[in-house]
Amino acid sequence: MANKIRVWDLPTRLFHWSLVVCIVGLVFTGYTGGSAMNWHARIGYTVLALLLFRLVWGLVGGRWSRFSSFIYSPGSVLNYLRGRPHPDHLIGHNPLGAGSVFALLTVLLAQVATGLVGDDESAFTGPLNRFVATSKGLAATWYHKRVGQWLLLALVLLHIGAVLYYLLRRKDNLIKPMIDGDKVLERAAPGSRDTAGTRLLAAAVLAVCGMAVAWLVSLGG
Repeated sequence: MANKIRVWDLPTRLFHWSLVVCIVGLVFTGYTGGSAMNWHARIGYTVLALLLFRLVWGLVGGRWSRFSSFIYSPGSVLNYLRGRPHPDHLIGHNPLGAGSVFALLTVLLAQVATGLVGDDESAFTGPLNRFVATSKGLAATWYHKRVGQWLLLALVLLHIGAVLYYLLRRKDNLIKPMIDGDKVLERAAPGSRDTAGTRLLAAAVLAVCGMAVAWLVSLGG
């Protein structure tokens, strides 16, 4: 018997697609340079607010958005790779998807952090650059441009490739649930809470994260 459940709550879906738009914007403005760097910075601040939101939402959000639902033991990962998945692997993030999520969050946080303190000595100086030594600011810029951006692009391409693989080879559409939130399962399973109350909570969390980022940026004067 088929069972349709809410896997991804609305805040998680909005976070996901907002991050997609922001990454596209960062790539475009970063390669355009010049005056576009002002927008590059603004989008970067937006990404930081989104990341802070996701870190909080990973603790208090819907069941399948919580980090606790997709932190797997090494044995669980090996079983998945051997074709013996746990039933929960087929609902939210499977072990490979979980690894992708944590890697993306880590690399994006590193990109934002190095952008905040970096100085390329020409087009852009991060608002918090004055709090670090010149050598550290230059090192942050080197990482941001020479390492971080390529790590991010590699992870994005890997993520897209994995989604296409699951869609075309395994007939598992991972895109649709991230649009409408629902997934049809062969067994009963608890869904994520996605009510007016949880959405209001998400809006409040995002607002606080946005204010925190604005305060952080303002420290640069």
